[in-house]
Amino acid sequence: MVLPNDFSLPSDEELTVSQELNISSPALRAAAYHMGKYCDTQSKEFILCRNETEDPRKCLNEGKEVTACGVKFLQLVKKMCFDEFHKYMHCIDHGSPEMFLVHCRPSQRVFDRCMFEKLNMERPPLGYFSRPRIHVTNRPAPVNNDFPDYKKEASKIINELPEDYPIREEYKRYYEPHNNPFI
Repeated sequence: MVLPNDFSLPSDEELTVSQELNISSPALRAAAYHMGKYCDTQSKEFILCRNETEDPRKCLNEGKEVTACGVKFLQLVKKMCFDEFHKYMHCIDHGSPEMFLVHCRPSQRVFDRCMFEKLNMERPPLGYFSRPRIHVTNRPAPVNNDFPDYKKEASKIINELPEDYPIREEYKRYYEPHNNPFI
């Protein structure tokens, strides 16, 4: 990847977070559904920032918020449902080489029950994260300079026309949608 000379990379202080998520794949897989629901707002803010700005350097603070939310969630799980979580994670790790969840439904039910009883968090239903949902944010809308504002340009040109500019009365015959391949 070629970068121009004036391209600035973030400093180490900007990239440093207070605590990293140092967990294994089975633990992350066991916590994924509940963590996704718990950190839904922060994750959406981060993804919205990444998609709107198209520059990951501008979204470092949102990324730090997602990491902090994940750490906070795992600390809650450790405090309230550690044994159930550990059994579920151990089953995922040793249940199959591909870490399939289907072999661990009994321990998953125990973990889900603990999360519901102690943290009042229900496991999201199947398809929850793939459904389109509206996210309300306080972020200002990005300025989109990719496409020109045709209405503004047209009104400017029309206003510049002289008052006695001839306008064709038969303009409708030039507009035939069935002959226009661009409609």
